[in-house]
Amino acid sequence: MRDRGNSGRTGMEATRRQALALGALAASAARARPLRASEPRATVWITAAGDPVRALDLVFARLPRDLASGKRLVLKANFNSADPFPAASAPDTLDALVARLASMRPSRFTLAERSGMGDTRAVLRQAGVPALAARHGLEVLVLDELGPEGWVAVRWPDLHWRRGFLLARAFAEAELVVQTCCLKTHRFGGHFTMALKNAVGAVAKVDPADGYDYMRKLHASPHQRAMIAEISTAFRHDLVIMDARKGFRTGGPESGTLVEPGLFLASRDPVAIDAVGVAILRRYGTTAEVARGPIFAQEQLARAAALGIGVASAAAIELEGLDEAGRRASEELRPLLV
Repeated sequence: MRDRGNSGRTGMEATRRQALALGALAASAARARPLRASEPRATVWITAAGDPVRALDLVFARLPRDLASGKRLVLKANFNSADPFPAASAPDTLDALVARLASMRPSRFTLAERSGMGDTRAVLRQAGVPALAARHGLEVLVLDELGPEGWVAVRWPDLHWRRGFLLARAFAEAELVVQTCCLKTHRFGGHFTMALKNAVGAVAKVDPADGYDYMRKLHASPHQRAMIAEISTAFRHDLVIMDARKGFRTGGPESGTLVEPGLFLASRDPVAIDAVGVAILRRYGTTAEVARGPIFAQEQLARAAALGIGVASAAAIELEGLDEAGRRASEELRPLLV
């Protein structure tokens, strides 16, 4: 796992950051909650295969062969902006994942997207998505262009969203939801952006009926990170692929200090995979917000765990390396997963 920070800091300074982060983690380890006997567990698979086709071969060998067969499948990638990977989904990873899922013959296969930093259709065009979709028979749904009938209102009493939020109907009605996310910090209040934060792109920016701006309310709220987690109560989570070959350890989401862990992660639990992603960021030295305290004290993860979206503690996460380098990475990350 390599560090290629673009900020010009020396290797000695990077080492010092890592030492400080590891010291903070060691201090918090004693406070990490042990696994309860009845607590559900989740596996995060890790591979250092640089080729996404090979990485997905290893991941899908652990999954049911008919995972997507005959189902209404919705894919959520990361196209918040038109910036290159790791700001957005890497073209080779998206192509390999779409090809793999299409080969399983879903009854309907849709990529549903909304960009937060740019016009979604233009962002997708710049990323080559229309050509990819044509090759694989993939339907592309631009969420900004949906009318009121394209959304489902999500409202329940304990939400931090004052008037709830609108989830794209495609996600609400899907029989299988797969997402591929990136490894990044988030300087606009999310603190980090991985699987849980990627779900923000499944929510309406504004209500097409009256113009109410959900994203303005989200980014202005002191409860932003809890609100991010709450989105994932509204749809299913069947598989998350995190392309962590590169990532941003500071900055983000569209640019930042680059690191190259050289990994792919996969899980059927978005909370577990985000927790491991936070551990990776801490391994390289990250922002004060992401480095602070036990991993499950991070507000996105704490709220998601409280809502039952995924595992409730780091102790409930199993790390499984899918190749020799993946096993070594698992051994490195396990002590940081506190």
